[in-house]
Amino acid sequence: MTIVSRGANDAGARELSSPPDTSAPVPFFSQARSFDRLWPDLSARVEDVFDNGKFSHGKQVAELERRLCDYTGARYAIGVNSGTDALVLLLRAMGLRPGDEVVVPAYSFVSTASSVVLAGGRPVFADIDPVTYALDPAEVERVAGPRTRFVMPAHLFNQMADMSALSRVAARLGLGVLEDSAEAIGMRQLGVHAGLHGAGGVLSFFPTKVLGAMGDAGAVLTDDPRIAELVGGLRHHGRFGHTLDHFPGISTETALPGTNSKMDDIQAAVLLAKLPGLDEDIARRAALATAYRARLADVPGVLRLPEVVDRGPGSASVSYVFQIEVERRDELAARLAERGIGTETYYPVPLHRQPCFQTARPGAERLPNAEAAARRALALPLYPDLTLEQLEQVCAAVRAFYSGRR
Repeated sequence: MTIVSRGANDAGARELSSPPDTSAPVPFFSQARSFDRLWPDLSARVEDVFDNGKFSHGKQVAELERRLCDYTGARYAIGVNSGTDALVLLLRAMGLRPGDEVVVPAYSFVSTASSVVLAGGRPVFADIDPVTYALDPAEVERVAGPRTRFVMPAHLFNQMADMSALSRVAARLGLGVLEDSAEAIGMRQLGVHAGLHGAGGVLSFFPTKVLGAMGDAGAVLTDDPRIAELVGGLRHHGRFGHTLDHFPGISTETALPGTNSKMDDIQAAVLLAKLPGLDEDIARRAALATAYRARLADVPGVLRLPEVVDRGPGSASVSYVFQIEVERRDELAARLAERGIGTETYYPVPLHRQPCFQTARPGAERLPNAEAAARRALALPLYPDLTLEQLEQVCAAVRAFYSGRR
């Protein structure tokens, strides 16, 4: 079949700047020009899906899994329907039992904790490092109890949690380690990609991610063949291709109850078209983040700009979200919206305050770092198609707000 042409590529989409138009809105996220540039390869891959007639769990997914292994260094990458499904299936594959506790950061997207509940466990909330927004290793020791079996840090915004310190704490307490690395493609610590410091991790390919699809998609990363085999079966209604030696007596006839979480081949086709430009996109994001820092460093009312902690040789950060902490956060967001500038608030209600988790065992009466971030943090537009002129428009609006100018 033939996919309708998108027209000529936007040759200027990869430049750091483009003709200014300060009257135009600045969306929080857009990838329209990137899709125009990618359309020849993307449309060819989508046509192949239609011509092949297999729309789920097909050859595009298999190719993407191989390419993800090449990029991350994982022994196994298992494509699934979403990053949330990836977390649930990973927890199940690791043997989480009803009532088992998992230490998670109180400041993260809801799926960090809801995946534990959906897999039958119980989240225990711990405070974060105020610089990296990641799980504080000292907090794990404070909140872990006799029923705690795992620790699951979330790598947020631009760098990983301190996996060396977390691994030491986990070993001392006898806990398993897995990673909510949904946002962390391209992030590495001491040469090891995010998701591979413990038993396994996940990737999300939600459209706004550094590597984003046109809808929901995700993957589990692991070096453990047992986990890979279990996730591979659980994503497909619990259908396993052969007897599982690690679960005696379970075969294709008496499989574990699974779910339908196979990856869509059209989403895999989109991701394969975008994957060759991933490192370029990461570099572009880094350049834009540097430009933001230079322009916002001396603005009164801006309390914190993103920082990257040096984790040693072979470590790499990725500017996924440019999150600042500010005074009068909600007022600033409203003023920027009046000017057509999109922002996002990550995360206005920390997880330990969410009504759906009120039955979880409390880790403390207060988690001050998580609560401060929830109160003050605001994310500004940051994506490869953002121009320098648009960035300057955003920074000028922030500066005007705190100077009292309209």
